[in-house]
Amino acid sequence: MRSITSRASFEGEFELPGDKSITHRAIMLNGGAQGEATITNALMGEDCLSTCRCMRSLGAKIDVDGTTLRVSGTPHFRRGRELNCGNSGTTIRLLTGFAAGKGIDATLYGDESLSARPMSRVAEPLALLGADIKTTEGHGPVYVSPRELCGARVELKIASAQVKSAVLLAGISASGETIVSEPVKSRDHTERMLAAMGADIQVSGNAVQVKRSALKAVDVCVPADISSAAYFMALGALKGKTLCKNVGINPTRTGILTAFDRLGVKYSLLNKRISGGEETADILVEKSHMQAITLTAEDVPAMIDELPLVALCCAFAEGESRITGARELRVKESDRIKTTAELIRNIGGDCEELPDGFVIRGKKKLVGGNVDSYLDHRIAMTAAVGLIATEKGGEIYRPECCAISFPDFFEKLGL
Repeated sequence: MRSITSRASFEGEFELPGDKSITHRAIMLNGGAQGEATITNALMGEDCLSTCRCMRSLGAKIDVDGTTLRVSGTPHFRRGRELNCGNSGTTIRLLTGFAAGKGIDATLYGDESLSARPMSRVAEPLALLGADIKTTEGHGPVYVSPRELCGARVELKIASAQVKSAVLLAGISASGETIVSEPVKSRDHTERMLAAMGADIQVSGNAVQVKRSALKAVDVCVPADISSAAYFMALGALKGKTLCKNVGINPTRTGILTAFDRLGVKYSLLNKRISGGEETADILVEKSHMQAITLTAEDVPAMIDELPLVALCCAFAEGESRITGARELRVKESDRIKTTAELIRNIGGDCEELPDGFVIRGKKKLVGGNVDSYLDHRIAMTAAVGLIATEKGGEIYRPECCAISFPDFFEKLGL
């Protein structure tokens, strides 16, 4: 349990952890590539450590020195491995596609929370390429058996960077061409990194085409994760002024800025530059008078991780906000529609659950209270922001889950 004290103001300049999505991919893809690579500013939270452990188990050499990793790929993968993916959905989903493509027989499993997350949505599209993947009643553990793959056209009904990436990682080892399309473009870190490593890949709108390719290791400087920066950005909007340094602003990840635009948040993108093929900037956010917003399914993929935080901002905004098209939140580390609504209500807000989102009636000022993290790092961090912005603060039960993506989160907050 951790006590969070409310603050009259919150200001500061912050250097934030590397992007989790990019770190996962840099470890996994370089672990299966020809040559050696150095990854700097890597996020060494529990999720990315799970990816490190799994890739080492398969034979990749990975040396860790703080936030710098040196990765040597292996031409001969170990087989018959049991791969513990911990709590990481990215690890188990991407690695399922990776293992299927490399002809690795493996069992992929994780903790209780991960075992409750759906895996049929990954196994079914991979089966179109000929993969032999068995789930446990649609969940983990997942069993991958070697089989020759043949390219196929895969149309995803729900936009998902993890599912798309799993298919692409299998497709680069399949004969012929594989085309993955989705209704709305999801984050494209996999596509960018595959291109940088020499893959035969083409992107056209919401469709990606890949052919069999041998990847060459590439150094990666990981920008700060906008999903992590978002909590400090929100505190700037709610309570003062914050500057987040070297933040990735990949267009498929900046949904939080779209939400800020609609909420009326005052922010500036400073010192824009390119780092490792990814756009970065310093983001300055100032205290703002926020107005109610409406978000729909088209808006959701670019801000899926930040939606609990966006909902919290709506609770402090003026008017009634509506967020729909976010059913995906039901199958995250927790049922984030349920847990976000409970969080907001527990600190004095008004939030109604919808099957695929929320209705939030803003109150401008919330009193505070006690909140359970449900062992979900996004809920815990959103709760911390909310309690700092309330009148009396409160307590977070089981806050240690923040280590999944942001090990020194509370230290950065000055707690």
